[in-house]
Amino acid sequence: MKKLKILACPANEGGCAYYRVIGPAKKLMELYPEKVEIRFNKNPLGIVESGENIGKWQPDWDFEDMKWADIVWINNISNFGGPYTLRVVGKAKEMGKFVHYDTDDLLTDLYEEHRLFDVYKDKGLTEITRECYRVADLVTVTQHKFAERIKDYCGGVLAIVKNSIDYNLKCWNVPKAATPKGSPLRIGWAGGIHHEADIKQFASVPGFVNSRVGNDKVHWGFFGAPPAPREGEKESWQHDVWHSYKRILLSGFKGTKNWNIFTALPPDAYGGLYSIMDLSIAPLKMNNFNDSKSEIKVAECGRYKVPLIASNVGCYSETIENGKTGYLIDPDAPKSEWVKVLSKCIRSPKHVYEMGENLHSITEQYFNINTVAGYRLELYEQAISMVMSRNPENITYNKDWTYE
Repeated sequence: MKKLKILACPANEGGCAYYRVIGPAKKLMELYPEKVEIRFNKNPLGIVESGENIGKWQPDWDFEDMKWADIVWINNISNFGGPYTLRVVGKAKEMGKFVHYDTDDLLTDLYEEHRLFDVYKDKGLTEITRECYRVADLVTVTQHKFAERIKDYCGGVLAIVKNSIDYNLKCWNVPKAATPKGSPLRIGWAGGIHHEADIKQFASVPGFVNSRVGNDKVHWGFFGAPPAPREGEKESWQHDVWHSYKRILLSGFKGTKNWNIFTALPPDAYGGLYSIMDLSIAPLKMNNFNDSKSEIKVAECGRYKVPLIASNVGCYSETIENGKTGYLIDPDAPKSEWVKVLSKCIRSPKHVYEMGENLHSITEQYFNINTVAGYRLELYEQAISMVMSRNPENITYNKDWTYE
């Protein structure tokens, strides 16, 4: 049987590319070697990446990987820029390849408080993303509300492929740190560098919780800070972001220190941070961008039996049920609602334990890539058939097309 040849072109080596292209492609090779061949190339067009000619096209580039492929799988906006990303799509189409464009962020509607808002506006990345949607044979996103927001831009098949995690990796099998009876409940927030508007929703909440239950009953962990600069180096803009985070998150803390800040880890290594949490929080501001986010946080928390308390934004409502797997808090609710729910959990460790067990059973079933990776091959088979038939009635978004 002829193997399906896939050229995977991740945008970079960050978390989004890891979960949407790098991790799934590696898993397909591992589980279905008789069905697929996959090559990885972040730079299939051969742009010069360093030296005095950086950014220029290499002469006589032969596009070997693109010629080889049946499917060209592109992710988000490449680190080489928006025009480069669109050119990958266009060149693949010129060569008659099946083009799969994937994104896990709503790039057509960035909110003004996002750190990259001006960059996207100035470089026309919204328009470039729409054109990628229009030209690609298959567009995949992470959840239904996201799909609804972009369906009018898509010229081919639009489908939902939920994020999933390789729970076989060492970092997702770190033994849960034991906590003696009477130990403080460990609450964790893990976030990247674009969440300032979100954590403002949570400002002063930890301080109020401390006042209500006592500093000795709770410990706060904030995960994702950049490592300290090496000797002689200056702090980067990411350090500035975390200085601001620290001011917001630690607002109202008094008395004995009951918090720690932890540095970020690579996408394939950070899972173990949940082994030192009992409860996770995900405050989010309501906007179209956040409301299109995936529930990857659920998949992370559930692996370590850590219930999630989150703003009712995005698709958390698909898995978080109040009092069963965590709690959802209305994004317009007063901060006192966060204080009330968190205080209740701190005072009832048994309740937290039971919610964690419930969430774990869900995530093992639906978010383990070792269980669901095969759906991607089914999706390719269906989408290729639809595109080849060029039946306009078929090449549309269908709410039932949900994979992983």
